[in-house]
Amino acid sequence: MSDPTNICVLLGGPSAEREVSLRSGAAVARALRSVGYAVTEVDPAEPWTLPTGTDVVFLALHGTYGEDGTVQQVLEQLRVPYTGCGVEASRVAFDKVLTKRRLVACGVPTAPFVVVNRRDTPWPAGWQPPVILKPVRQGSSVGLQFVDQEGQWSAALTECLSHDTEALVEERIRGREVTVGVFDDQALPVVEVRPRQGGYDYRNKYTQGATEYLCPAPFDGATTAALQDAGLRAFRAIGGRDYGRVDVMVRENGEPVVLEVNTLPGMTETSLLPKAAAAAGMDFSTLCRRMVELAWRRPAMRSELESNHVA
Repeated sequence: MSDPTNICVLLGGPSAEREVSLRSGAAVARALRSVGYAVTEVDPAEPWTLPTGTDVVFLALHGTYGEDGTVQQVLEQLRVPYTGCGVEASRVAFDKVLTKRRLVACGVPTAPFVVVNRRDTPWPAGWQPPVILKPVRQGSSVGLQFVDQEGQWSAALTECLSHDTEALVEERIRGREVTVGVFDDQALPVVEVRPRQGGYDYRNKYTQGATEYLCPAPFDGATTAALQDAGLRAFRAIGGRDYGRVDVMVRENGEPVVLEVNTLPGMTETSLLPKAAAAAGMDFSTLCRRMVELAWRRPAMRSELESNHVA
């Protein structure tokens, strides 16, 4: 079996996370070139085609089109290997409600939730603040709203629903926030996320110096093992493959509470999955190379590609 040589990095795209994706894609392209691949960068914000001779597509897209199964379906039809999760797992993970239902069905611990779709929806009966509002189909904390008292509900719901037609209302867990990277069916070292002020929203996620990251996270062995187990079970529950990242809250008693699954996590050298991989002894270039190798290893597409190269 020959090794892949020509890699197409898809980056940018049409979603609200375009700028983050451009940074991820640029970092991946540099890393892959540094280990000897011939790399072409394609931005699918407009109609696009794959370069002739593409062996593997590296998906550095985030948000709609890239993470929701759409581009994966296109690449399945082209019969070309691509990095990350398949169509169905991508579709499920991008939809926070579908993810929640999978987690509940598989016995993975997650926070109580309700779904609302009208801006005039009153405060949920029987609930007490604080809660979090999230657009059901967005990523990178786009539209995330923290509601600490009922008087904030209306404005927060209006803002959240400006990013999607449905909002997930979830208990706001008091505790420590972590993320569990998954690579080749193994949980990576846990990363703890400590915003210097407020919650881990879009501003704190992408403002330099606004958040402190600790990896490996300072937990005892038993708690670390429980967090890694919850992350791995959540990734398997949505049907994930190859790699991803699972965001988890840790209650004061050490109990993990899974928030969501990211099938195409950020891929700059300082992003959370690469941080976890580095703590496991895998530098950024090696991580990117191994992601390509995992995609190339899938035999059905590879065998067809080798006999009929992408035109």
